[in-house]
Amino acid sequence: MSAPIVSLRHVSVSFRGGWFRPAVEAVRNVSLDIASGETLGLVGESGSGKSTLGRVCLGLTAPTKGRLTFAGEAFGKLRARRGQLALVQQFPEWALNPRLRCGRSVEEPLVVLGAPARERRARVAAMLESVGLDAGYAERLPGELSGGQRQRVAIARALVTRPRFIVFDEAVSALDVSVQAQVLNLIGDLQAEHGFGALFISHDIAATRYVSHRIAVMKAGEIVEIGPRERFYGEPEHEYSRALLAAAL
Repeated sequence: MSAPIVSLRHVSVSFRGGWFRPAVEAVRNVSLDIASGETLGLVGESGSGKSTLGRVCLGLTAPTKGRLTFAGEAFGKLRARRGQLALVQQFPEWALNPRLRCGRSVEEPLVVLGAPARERRARVAAMLESVGLDAGYAERLPGELSGGQRQRVAIARALVTRPRFIVFDEAVSALDVSVQAQVLNLIGDLQAEHGFGALFISHDIAATRYVSHRIAVMKAGEIVEIGPRERFYGEPEHEYSRALLAAAL
């Protein structure tokens, strides 16, 4: 495995409570590494802290304790990492403006980075093609597309800046099973081509198995097990991991 692109050491995240409510520790003493070209699958029940951990990896939520590094360096300000990090969420509508044509939505991150207009057009066309959509989709509105096509556009938008690390947060859970398989294959193909590291967050054990190289199991804010995919799906070590697999089966 290559050197980590994202590394967490003893990271905890607490949120302050309101009136008469104690603070909530959403992430507790998590240490993990994610390498370039690797997908780490993160599974666990709803409310276990998976999405919060994903936001930490992207620099969107600051750890209360612990240390986060990106490519071996202290994370620093998010502005310095623009274009190197991306997020694909459960609903593509959260990333796509319904009033903007798809090509413009994909182009927006390049506008923020100050890329020249000619380069932007070429990269948008190439990115749409790489996610299996022809150039004509650039002129369509999101509402004219199917759910799977919208998610492909959202993935194209996330990848157009050639990021080094991507968080997929329940990225296929809202799709039909047949469309899920297409999108999972697409993620694998794009990772092989571009070499980005990824955190794949999901409650779907089967989807996580299909796309991940290693699996981390999260329970009540803690990582209770982390290891190769084969071990997790063959002989998981933690009783909670075994319970997750039994529930899925």
